[in-house]
Amino acid sequence: MGKLTGKVALVTGASKGIGAAIAESLGAAGAAVAVNYASDKTGAERVVEKIKQAGGKSFAVQGSVAKNEDVERIFAETGKALGKVNVLVNNAGVYKFAAIEAFSDEDFDWMFNTNVRGLLRTTQEAVKHFGETGGSIINIGSVVSHIHPAYSAIYTATKGAVDSITGVLARELGPRSIRVNSINPGLVMTEGIKTIGMHEGEFYEKIKADTPLGRVGSPDDYGSVAVFLASDDSHWVTGEALKVAGGNR
Repeated sequence: MGKLTGKVALVTGASKGIGAAIAESLGAAGAAVAVNYASDKTGAERVVEKIKQAGGKSFAVQGSVAKNEDVERIFAETGKALGKVNVLVNNAGVYKFAAIEAFSDEDFDWMFNTNVRGLLRTTQEAVKHFGETGGSIINIGSVVSHIHPAYSAIYTATKGAVDSITGVLARELGPRSIRVNSINPGLVMTEGIKTIGMHEGEFYEKIKADTPLGRVGSPDDYGSVAVFLASDDSHWVTGEALKVAGGNR
């Protein structure tokens, strides 16, 4: 019996990176896991297969959290395949770093529609499914809302919103036995970070130097934290933004 046996978890944006690591950890702890993806079907199916090979139950479900009709379908398909969701991990997110004058309206809409509106929309849908026993919502924020790196105005704004939303919803949903917390990573070596070249160079070295534990993050650093927040071990924890960044704050 794992800590999450009997629970059904939906992890958005879980085909790779932090989302994939969290999905695999939730599965290893006994949860049945819906692995959501927007476009990377191969990656999502790879995560599902890892969970199943470890003895867990999982399936992949396509959909963009930025689209209302997709959100409704994601939950409907998850319910049919695994049962009613009682753990939601709002991991899906996008980012772009650029000088403030270089950002377009499309950039603004792209980041806010996924990182903020998408998170709120999935939460709206989740609370319909949680039922009387409540559940756990885990938002993925970022330490950027505290360290304020240059060239990140829109992305940091979205993650500042996540911090505030987490606190508001913890108060609002607490009476319904729904806990709401966030995990706020620092720089994590994901495929996306490598694609935009942030895995090396001056910025990378500065982040590493500013981190007391002497390295940047790995996706695997986040799975056990998510398991804690999803499990009854954290029954008295809500409204918290946990900085999981090796001490970089």
